[in-house]
Amino acid sequence: MDPSNLQRHQIIENLTTPPTGNVADAAVVLWSQMAAKIISIVGEGGFHSLFARSIFLAQSSYPWLATGGLSVQKEQRFTDLKKCLEAQTPAQANAANNLLLITFTDILTSLIGEELTTSILRSAWGVNAPNQAGKEFKNE
Repeated sequence: MDPSNLQRHQIIENLTTPPTGNVADAAVVLWSQMAAKIISIVGEGGFHSLFARSIFLAQSSYPWLATGGLSVQKEQRFTDLKKCLEAQTPAQANAANNLLLITFTDILTSLIGEELTTSILRSAWGVNAPNQAGKEFKNE
């Protein structure tokens, strides 16, 4: 299957395509919503491991991405990521966040499968996505 046709990639692309507000703030909202769902399944340590691996892999394209890890405090969890994104142009920050989300979900998919990963994302982000690829997504 062509990776660009994966429903979860389309959801991510739709949610990160030229945001109207602050890219860093929008990114933290997406990550926080997703983290809440995934932590309930794999735990805090599991989420941190997946996130750290995603950062490591995405750094080959965006070497400026945070390496400090995640804060243990829920409200401060993505502080380093936010600072890194704020230091870039909106287009660069958006592209890096998109890659980071896709990398993270690719790793998660390798562990729990495509269908469950997509279901978790839809639940986390309130996305009412149709089953057919190529239709427009609604963020309700």
